[in-house]
Amino acid sequence: MTSIDLVAAQQKVLDRRQARALASQSRSQARRSKYAFEVSSRLPFPLNTWSQTGIEAWDTIKGRDGTRPAFRVGQVDAELLDEELLELLKSQVGEALKYFGSQLREEWSSEILLGLRAALFKLSIWDHNASYGAALQNLQYTDARKAGPLLSTPTRWQKVWYGTLSVGGRYGWEKWNMWLADQEGNYEQPSPSVQSLSRVSSAVSTAHSVAAFSSFIVFLVNGRYRTLLDRILCLRLASPANHLSRQVSFEYLNRQLVWHAFTEFLLFLLPLVGITRWRRWLSRAWRKAKTLIKRGDDEEDKASDGELSFLPERTCAICYQDQNPRSTAENEILAVSGASGGVIGSAQTDITNPYEMIPCGCIYCFVCAVSRLEATDGEGWTCLRCGLLVKECKPWTGDVLAAATTPKNKKSVSFSDDDDKDAENTG
Repeated sequence: MTSIDLVAAQQKVLDRRQARALASQSRSQARRSKYAFEVSSRLPFPLNTWSQTGIEAWDTIKGRDGTRPAFRVGQVDAELLDEELLELLKSQVGEALKYFGSQLREEWSSEILLGLRAALFKLSIWDHNASYGAALQNLQYTDARKAGPLLSTPTRWQKVWYGTLSVGGRYGWEKWNMWLADQEGNYEQPSPSVQSLSRVSSAVSTAHSVAAFSSFIVFLVNGRYRTLLDRILCLRLASPANHLSRQVSFEYLNRQLVWHAFTEFLLFLLPLVGITRWRRWLSRAWRKAKTLIKRGDDEEDKASDGELSFLPERTCAICYQDQNPRSTAENEILAVSGASGGVIGSAQTDITNPYEMIPCGCIYCFVCAVSRLEATDGEGWTCLRCGLLVKECKPWTGDVLAAATTPKNKKSVSFSDDDDKDAENTG
């Protein structure tokens, strides 16, 4: 017997066992229903009708034909995975928007959630009839109104209403609560209409919470509809296969572990490689390439090809660059200096304790020069004034005045009155 024949035979055996179990369950259910009907028919007029209605409602709630089998844990896990995915995307968007100001992320948080929920709904439920969490649990949405051995996909109107209520409804409810909070949070007493609207909103929220809790209790019994919205729209999560395996796939978890180990290895390896050294080397090479492209073969501008070569001699180029990191172009700096009276720099950027770079001879502050040279680990630093590579510095002696010497043959011119006075004083 080939493997294909063996699989077909096993499938036939499973189908027969399932048919026998269903037949036995239907017979026992019919006996219980018949007994309950006989008991309830003996009751007086109002009670027999109510008892029959209650028994039918209980059978409907107790029925366990929800997801073939009722995989309740998978449905709840799918909802939790969807919420975790939304929180993860929200944090990533917040990290991306923090450079535009923290107030942007706080003021537009509702709109950000609206866009994320709409994108997830379009890419998951609208296109594939399953959210990302449900896909991980091997579940998909089906139309519970159509009975039969085959599962029916949700209709377009069911998806439209699901997206409108789950995405737009949440956004509208959040904005409504925010508006009520703003109206009640003022210093003045809120108007009677606002107070009545607040009471109505609280009553609606309480009623929705009670209905959602009751729906979830019923879901734990029969495993049909996970949320209240699914129950209203007759949408349920079901497995596309008749025999659902309860073994969860760890493929995504394995990928996450691999990437986590890879990132940990990079974080351990990059400090050993010296990424700052390579970055300095690349930035220096890029600056030299730009300088060569701009200058061409002109050798006359070698003395002033630095980024801040136009600064006056009294200004420390490093101090100026640290205080003005964004305006390094000559046109921008000249425009700023023109607005401030034609003065470039300030008292905070003047050179203090000057030191001379070797071999270019440009002057910088002692602290600035030593900090830049120490940060290069002996590889050299590109001078901001001349663009040369410097590795050493020494004290600047340009402001040291030599002692004046008196010549031996010195001529002196004086008047006679002065000579007489000197003689009297000496006498």
